[in-house]
Amino acid sequence: MDLKDIQRHIDQEMNKQNNRSIPEFEGYSPLEMHKILHFTFAKDSPLEMQKLSNTDYKTIPILNQIKYLTDLIDKNGEIKLTNKGFLPTKIVSELYNQGFLKDEHIDKGISKLYKETDSMTVNLTRILIELAGLTKKRNGKISLTKSSQKILRDNEELLRQIFLTFTNKFNWAYYDGYGENQIGQLGYGFSLILLSKYGQTKLLDSYYAEKYFRAYPKLLDSLEPTYGTLEKYASRCYSIRIFDRFLDYFGLIRIEEEKKGLDSIKYITKTELFDRLIKVRPHNRVDGR
Repeated sequence: MDLKDIQRHIDQEMNKQNNRSIPEFEGYSPLEMHKILHFTFAKDSPLEMQKLSNTDYKTIPILNQIKYLTDLIDKNGEIKLTNKGFLPTKIVSELYNQGFLKDEHIDKGISKLYKETDSMTVNLTRILIELAGLTKKRNGKISLTKSSQKILRDNEELLRQIFLTFTNKFNWAYYDGYGENQIGQLGYGFSLILLSKYGQTKLLDSYYAEKYFRAYPKLLDSLEPTYGTLEKYASRCYSIRIFDRFLDYFGLIRIEEEKKGLDSIKYITKTELFDRLIKVRPHNRVDGR
């Protein structure tokens, strides 16, 4: 056997290893998981984002809140921000009162809405339109960019840009006290695969958390629990980020909570919109079997 034969044999073995089905990855291979992690919606990834009907786009809370705000900016030409760079009180109130997205503590009267930072969902909306390049800030005023005009007229392109901006540019740890770690955000595509596979049945949020941390166990090392066990603390962090502050904002899941003493139990099911937007292909066996 010469060197070329040896190298060919090594390459074949490496290819087999990279394409083998891994139970912890829901049967996907290391190569496929690499795509899911780093090239979530690339052509050769198991995940695909599909075009929706105009009716479907109207059911996506975060998309419609963004469209409402950008429309307000467009109608005014520009909006003068506060000294700290936030939306003015009048705009904050008008946007929140449309009811696209709600903040529980405001709706329950625990706190009142005065300024942008009183509402996480309003604050998130302004941050996303900036990160997505839809707006620019100049001389204390916010206005639409030239490139945004075309995107804002195309629901498919706008949703894709907002979705990828939220998942790849916005820091999911920004609004919670679980520390600067990548739980939930890293491998969000794997969570989409889990929802696609199991989401038709009402399941506990912890069911998905267990599968997620089975696939990415090293993420547990980045947590220092301030209460309870590491597993429960990590599960709570994952659940808030992936369900409450991501998939629910995009209208892709339904959340049902049941009070149990001082705690609450959270059940998750996917919406019909989920399957219309997210297409998932199974593990691609390269050995022909």
